[in-house]
Amino acid sequence: MVRFSIAGAVHVETTRNPLAYTPRFDLTTPAVTVAEYTDMAGRERLLGQTFGSTQWLWAATDDLYFDRESRELVGMSFFVPSLLASAQVGAPPGGPPPDSFGLRAEVSQAFQLPQAAVFHCDTEATELRCVQDPDLLDVIPDARIGIAQDLALLVRDGRMIGWSLTDPARYLTSGLAEPDSAPPSPATRLRLAECLALVSEPLVDQVMEKDPDAWRSLLETERALREQGDDHRRRDVLHEVVSRLIEDYAS
Repeated sequence: MVRFSIAGAVHVETTRNPLAYTPRFDLTTPAVTVAEYTDMAGRERLLGQTFGSTQWLWAATDDLYFDRESRELVGMSFFVPSLLASAQVGAPPGGPPPDSFGLRAEVSQAFQLPQAAVFHCDTEATELRCVQDPDLLDVIPDARIGIAQDLALLVRDGRMIGWSLTDPARYLTSGLAEPDSAPPSPATRLRLAECLALVSEPLVDQVMEKDPDAWRSLLETERALREQGDDHRRRDVLHEVVSRLIEDYAS
């Protein structure tokens, strides 16, 4: 059993009941959701049965849902930060392999879990890692708590410092739709890494300012997606994102 704190506000301990739902990585938000609900009405119903950290209007927090009776984790939604780690930052240290666990809160109480501050994604999108502070990208986690398929909480010195999603392209979708069950193509993984950079700081600021190099990257990614002949569902999600960028800032 592993015991650690979340946001310095609530202590949790691991159980043998990881979340059974498939992660859904909605790039249009962007956020990763693991929960039973498939629409906002379902989310509202879940809110009435759970406690934890929930995003309210204008609150930059992540969502964790714990059952009111068992106090076990039953769902979550983590938002990808708007800041991409500097290109000079190397790949984050892996740490121990993830162990599959559920979570149980020690007490039933509401708390706030601030969203991560910065993310790292390699050029082939093998892992999306989000941490609470840029300095934590170089920190080796003491534990990686696999609360769902390929989704792990990063724990250091008895507290959660961030989270990671392995092979994020596999879970790419739009909204709360189930992702394609087939593996993503290598081209999709490359384009996902490019799109994450394009919609994040600092590159998105350069797109908004009509920087020629940034626009060249944007148009090259759009063309590559338009010409991609496989993995159509995921390709369409990515193409929608870059096309929207072009429409919003071309004039």
